[in-house]
Amino acid sequence: MDRRDRNGIWIALLGIVIGMLITLILSLCLRQGRARTTYSNWQKLNLILDEVQRNYVDTVDVKGMTDAAVVAALAKLDPHSVYLPPVELEESETELAGNFDGIGIQFNVPNDTAIVLEVIPGGPSEKVGLMPGDRLLKVDDKVIAGVRFPQDSMVRRMKGPAGTKVHVTVLRDKEETTFEITRGKIPVHCVDASFMIDDKTGYIRLSKFSRTTYQEVNLAALDLLAKGMERLIFDLRDNTGGYFDQALLLSDMFLDRGDEIVYLEGLHHKRENYTADGKGLLRSIPLSVLINESTASSSEIFAGAIQDNDRGVIVGRRSFGKGLVQEPRYFTDGSAIRITVARFYTPSGRCIQKPYGDSEDDYRYDILRRYSDGEMFEKDSVKIDTSAVFQTAGGRTVYGGGGIVPDVFVPVDTTRATDFFVACNRKATQMRFASDIFDRYKSQLLAIDDYAALDAFLDGLNLPQRFIQFAATRDRIQLKPGEWKETEAYLVPQLRALVGRYSKLGDNAFYKLYLPVDETVRIALEAPSTVEVP
Repeated sequence: MDRRDRNGIWIALLGIVIGMLITLILSLCLRQGRARTTYSNWQKLNLILDEVQRNYVDTVDVKGMTDAAVVAALAKLDPHSVYLPPVELEESETELAGNFDGIGIQFNVPNDTAIVLEVIPGGPSEKVGLMPGDRLLKVDDKVIAGVRFPQDSMVRRMKGPAGTKVHVTVLRDKEETTFEITRGKIPVHCVDASFMIDDKTGYIRLSKFSRTTYQEVNLAALDLLAKGMERLIFDLRDNTGGYFDQALLLSDMFLDRGDEIVYLEGLHHKRENYTADGKGLLRSIPLSVLINESTASSSEIFAGAIQDNDRGVIVGRRSFGKGLVQEPRYFTDGSAIRITVARFYTPSGRCIQKPYGDSEDDYRYDILRRYSDGEMFEKDSVKIDTSAVFQTAGGRTVYGGGGIVPDVFVPVDTTRATDFFVACNRKATQMRFASDIFDRYKSQLLAIDDYAALDAFLDGLNLPQRFIQFAATRDRIQLKPGEWKETEAYLVPQLRALVGRYSKLGDNAFYKLYLPVDETVRIALEAPSTVEVP
């Protein structure tokens, strides 16, 4: 054995001895309750979890505890960095990518009771009257509320082959209602409606930024241009966003070459600028963009690009205020995290992310606070951060610090909410009435494919009288003297729209027939579709 071999052996032995000493010291420290810890490289967290697994009195649910630790850790970052277990990840990605069989709702399970977050437009649940905010109590005869029922089991019970039925019992405003839902292919198209409002004005309503957004909007625009569109109302109300690249492609449709769309920047994310290529289909079409308090994320990227380039008029109420960009990281067990990697900034330099540092509840209930502060009803009550002042391309003043502030404000209309109307909404009487009419006139409705024929058909149904009788007999909702006169102008267009949706015209019929009571659309039609710059 030569000298180098002997040295190698001594080095190996020394390494073993040092390792044993470190282990012994750490063990002694732990026994004395004084483990040396550091926050770098997550050593303290790993040490604690290891101690629990080795010494806890009962068997440890490692998976559950790990997931809980991940959720708690991400919650300390920002409201949009989240952990998605396999079931939630699959639902989230399916919604933005394709079709699936089921009843067409999204829900969350806070405090052991599932709450409907979204009813997918055109899906089976919307047609029977399920609404966001409904508490899910039972699926068929199985109680799922207050019994710690697993969320993935809820999903499995509500999903099923198209054509099969399921009974879902919900709690709404302290009243229980059971809905019979026929499962179907859940549509996830992002263009909810596209039609001509008049001879020159087109209308497109976009519900989300999915993988097919640019393709769907492009096809809708080509159709409207062929019908003589000279002006467009683009409806982004309640659009909570989606894929970032689709927001870029959509913005590019309206902007000139070199116009900035957005830029991203973060601590570990160098600034990235995105500009238009000047080849967009709708560059010369006057544009009005409708937004509200639920317009968020990719929708705000689009609205901000249009506003900061003075390309169109923003109409409605202040948008949600989500200016953080998430990227997914996938794991082999089918779960993922979506972690915020950058902020996005509009062309003028605005970050429209609303504050989230004080508390999670402040962020979560921000929209309710807007109601209580009067912002939803009065333009002068809109919260503007006057310290975050920016200039559009044409020199107009805009503000950062919490959403896109519209150029034309439209308040929430509460003047038509009679007791009769509120009572009907609570029980989804209008939607069930429309379903009842469809059952009676199925063959006629399914044969209608143009608006003139649909109007003529609806005119002959005497919907007001039928609905009053339906509400009284089915839901025991009685009109007070003079109440119908206050309710009719608002409720009847809604009934016509809900019944019209069952025709071949689908959601296009719904939104077109509902326009007479859509105050935001009315104001957008009356307001100029181009902005005045200094």
